[in-house]
Amino acid sequence: MADQAADNNRVYWHSRRGMLEIDILLMPYAKEVYPSASEETKRLYKRLLDCEDQDIFAWFMGHKVPDDQEIVQIVKEVKAHHGSN
Repeated sequence: MADQAADNNRVYWHSRRGMLEIDILLMPYAKEVYPSASEETKRLYKRLLDCEDQDIFAWFMGHKVPDDQEIVQIVKEVKAHHGSN
């Protein structure tokens, strides 16, 4: 449990990118969805966090589509969560 809490905390703070447009999408997802997500979803979300901020911004703003279909999937999920709030 302590390891899980530490992982959740690390992911939450890694979701804070310093760009408001990205932060308002990633931080609520990390706080509200990530802790109870499947291991596969957690893996995909961590892959997203490893991407460059300018790419993440372009994907979420609809300027570009990721080449990697797994990243496409997690971008859609994060956007859907944001839209449901």
